Amino acid sequence: MTETTTAKRTPVKAAAASFMGSAVEYYDFFIFGSAAALIFPIIFFPDDDNAALVMSLATFGFAYIARPIGAVVLGHFGDRIGRQRVLMFTLVLMGLSTFIIGCLPTFDQIGWFAPALLVLCRLMQGLSAAGEQAGAASLSLEHAPDNRRSFFTSWTLTGTQGGQILAALVFIPVLSLPDEIKYSWGWRVPFWLSAVVVIVAFFIRRTLHETPTFQDAKAQGEIARIPLIPLMRDHWRDVLRVIFCAFIAAVSTVFGNLALAYGKEVGLAENLTLWLVVVANIVALGTQPLFAILADRIGRKPVFVYGAISSAVVMPFYMLSMSSGNTLLTFGLAILVFSFGYAAANAVWPSFYGEMFSARVRFSGMAIGTQLGFLMAGFAPSIVAALGGVQEGGWVVISAFTGAICLIAAISALTAKETKSVPTDTLGIRVVA
Repeated sequence: MTETTTAKRTPVKAAAASFMGSAVEYYDFFIFGSAAALIFPIIFFPDDDNAALVMSLATFGFAYIARPIGAVVLGHFGDRIGRQRVLMFTLVLMGLSTFIIGCLPTFDQIGWFAPALLVLCRLMQGLSAAGEQAGAASLSLEHAPDNRRSFFTSWTLTGTQGGQILAALVFIPVLSLPDEIKYSWGWRVPFWLSAVVVIVAFFIRRTLHETPTFQDAKAQGEIARIPLIPLMRDHWRDVLRVIFCAFIAAVSTVFGNLALAYGKEVGLAENLTLWLVVVANIVALGTQPLFAILADRIGRKPVFVYGAISSAVVMPFYMLSMSSGNTLLTFGLAILVFSFGYAAANAVWPSFYGEMFSARVRFSGMAIGTQLGFLMAGFAPSIVAALGGVQEGGWVVISAFTGAICLIAAISALTAKETKSVPTDTLGIRVVA
């Protein structure tokens, strides 16, 4: 057997790089989602109220069509040439596509070519995102000490909260601008500012070396030439499990995008709906690491299942509160459903999913499984909007949808093996009959 490498784990540096990369990805994703709910129906589509909103929200979902394709391609290279190189590529691609969106002409200027170009840029965002979280989670997991994998990998998803907070804080002033400014150049500023976030993350991520686990696998000749083959042969059940568990991500798009449109429909100010997202994400910055620590102690499955079930239970109360006129109650329920419910599953899934796979197919397994599952999250806003979820009384549709996807995710999680005590080097290794 070839001698292993002497590379050291650098869990803190890996977690920081993953945090910043995810922050970039979800800054870009959230400003697109906010604009799709509040700006794009007016400037990129014919003026037809609900139809324009449905089409605009569908552009948000188009990124999730590109994600499975990107997952196969980027997963292949992530397992072939390393996690760090692929993550540098995804960072630049996301930043570039987001900046271009801020430069696009509107429907009034070039007609249907405008939404077509918007969809093209959104597909580029999707290709980038397909490899970002899976790669960052693999990187953090393989750098982390065995007994703290959930904690260190959770910073990948905590970075998404940081990105959403930053995006909302940038977008709130835009919504306060006069319409002639907001719908001309004001909405473009948050997209242009993504370049600043990308530059910061680029220099942080550039100095991070490849994981010892990957380097050891490479030194021992265990790198698969076509990772998709051993993945589908040895881990197809795990891929299916991750797909259905990943339905839980629809809670985030319902909360962060669809609820913006529903809140506006029932009379909440646009600024207030964004502040709901900001406050809930700020609290989640503190609760997610705590849920991850808990998962390192009691296991991934109970924390994940709790997150799914609690999200389903609290969501209808949160949606109802939007039309109650009680702002304090709405903020309290927003924090409860997102920061103390969904945050539990969100914190745990990077370690939970990653530990199902061996090092030689981990990037591919996580990327393909999550991106197929995330299709549900991507199209949740447009599906529910088409069913009447953003109309008066739409809280019933939204709550029923959320309950269904959370139940599927919880049941799928219960079929998985608990891996908190399995050494990193033996994760996903099994005897194949």
